[in-house]
Amino acid sequence: MNALSPFVLHSLRYSLSLAKSAVLSGNHPFGAVLCLDGEIVAQAQNTVLTDRDVTRHAELNLVSQATRRFSQEQLARSTLVSSTEPCAMCAGAIYWAGIGEVVYGCSSQVLESIARGGWANSIETLYLSAQNAPRVSGPHLESEAEAVHRDFW
Repeated sequence: MNALSPFVLHSLRYSLSLAKSAVLSGNHPFGAVLCLDGEIVAQAQNTVLTDRDVTRHAELNLVSQATRRFSQEQLARSTLVSSTEPCAMCAGAIYWAGIGEVVYGCSSQVLESIARGGWANSIETLYLSAQNAPRVSGPHLESEAEAVHRDFW
């Protein structure tokens, strides 16, 4: 696993703070940020419960706003940093948006063991048959990312 730059580590910790904020807002603990040219340019958190919409994952909320705000060229240069490994739905949205890279904290396998159920998937496995799939890096800071879930589930 490659070492993350200080900026990406900062971005990952920021996504973890968004996950904690999601809980305070009455939602599940997931947060995500979009990084472009060394800046965090967009952020989102899970709003599944407050929006009463099972598709309102942090990453999907982020992709929805990013595709309206940024060009295809900018999205291709961007990195989506997520507190937890994106699910299959979010991985598809990231792919179709053309986002160039995904970095995540807690793995889906660890999440599944903590939440006692769900669908543990590997985003890298999902992207195996995709052409021009985003680069994927994770898990990173997994003990910090895992703690957010342990406190919730």
